[in-house]
Amino acid sequence: MRVAVLGLGYVGCVSAACLASRGHEVIGVDVSRAKVDLVNAGRAPVVEERIGELTAEVVRTGALRATADVREAITDSEVVLVCVGTPSEPNGSLCTTYLERVTEQIGSALAEGGGRRTVVFRSTMLPGTCLNLLVPILEKYVGGTAGVDFGVAVSPEFLREGTSVRDFFDPPKTVIGEFDAASGDVVAELYDGLPGEVFRVAIPTAEAIKYADNAFHGLKIGFANELGAVCQALGVDPHQVMDVFVADRKLNISPAYLRPGFAFGGSCLPKDLRSLVHAARRADVSVPILSHVLPSNSDHLQRAVELVGRTGKRRVGLFGLSFKPGTDDLRESPLVELAERLLGKGYDLRIYDANVNLSRLLGANREYIETRLPHLAQLLAGSVDEVLGHGEVCLVGTRDPAVLSALPHGDGPVLIDLIRLPDAETRRAEPGYMGLVW
Repeated sequence: MRVAVLGLGYVGCVSAACLASRGHEVIGVDVSRAKVDLVNAGRAPVVEERIGELTAEVVRTGALRATADVREAITDSEVVLVCVGTPSEPNGSLCTTYLERVTEQIGSALAEGGGRRTVVFRSTMLPGTCLNLLVPILEKYVGGTAGVDFGVAVSPEFLREGTSVRDFFDPPKTVIGEFDAASGDVVAELYDGLPGEVFRVAIPTAEAIKYADNAFHGLKIGFANELGAVCQALGVDPHQVMDVFVADRKLNISPAYLRPGFAFGGSCLPKDLRSLVHAARRADVSVPILSHVLPSNSDHLQRAVELVGRTGKRRVGLFGLSFKPGTDDLRESPLVELAERLLGKGYDLRIYDANVNLSRLLGANREYIETRLPHLAQLLAGSVDEVLGHGEVCLVGTRDPAVLSALPHGDGPVLIDLIRLPDAETRRAEPGYMGLVW
């Protein structure tokens, strides 16, 4: 394919050389004359493993050249790959100045005709940037319609500086955010043959995935460093701890716990986090990430309370109370905390949990619930139907089959889904359904 790569920084330079080495005819574009001259001389404008020899080779064979003329590059191309920078503004917001400027130039060039071209944004940008900002600019300057007169896609890069050439040829995944299927097909052809799973998704999803990746990478580094500092203060070898930690591929380095849902709780996580943070403070070790995990969890629980408030209704049903399905353990259950907050706000509450029977609660479990919900006996309902009959709004916090099968569609109480019901995608179209964070 004939590809124009706009922006010859780390991402653009590597993308241009790697695509050229895979048989595409690539023309790189940059406002910097120095970068253009370097590329045309067969030299990479960035320092990166393998990029020097790769650039020299593809320039020598004629597969890659560079220009400062955007119009010339786009006229000669089928695909326009946008790799310009998106730095932070002083207040932390995303700077889209370069994106907007180059999008205007692309639109003007496309307006001159030459058949349908596909504009692929590889720059990192927040969800909504492409559809709400860049597509309207393209349509204005082209005088046409996205998906008809030109294609649009977002293809975030997952290149680490230092190993970006290696990462290009062996990516962890390929993400194609497509405006329409034809646009996605072009990007898929561009990367055809690369290893790894390919995900074709909506454009805002593709934009968000890059941020999810980088936020989690930062969180992992911060977590390891904080834990290392605490271990060192307590006389423990942090590397030995983390060696064992990462060896657990079932719960630690895995998809476990990485699904948006309700708040966590139970007899282990909250108390152990509190103990660890307390130990860090006693040792004069600052742990801002670890110390904010429980407040973050509490804020997430509050989102459910606020959803109830938005309905304007006062009679509330709650399905589920125990910390985990199949148990009657109520200790530090987030659903108990939710019930407590709703009662504190004066809601008329009824609760159903098939596993919770006051007469069978013993020891610390009974002690806990008597402290937090002393009037639980008056709140517990004997059946699913009793709660459905009472509640103008019902919160679903359990996957009990008896509850799921009884939940109405359409008419009935407003359903606030705390667990992402199996049929959540279908229910999202119903006016009486509200997902907690989906």
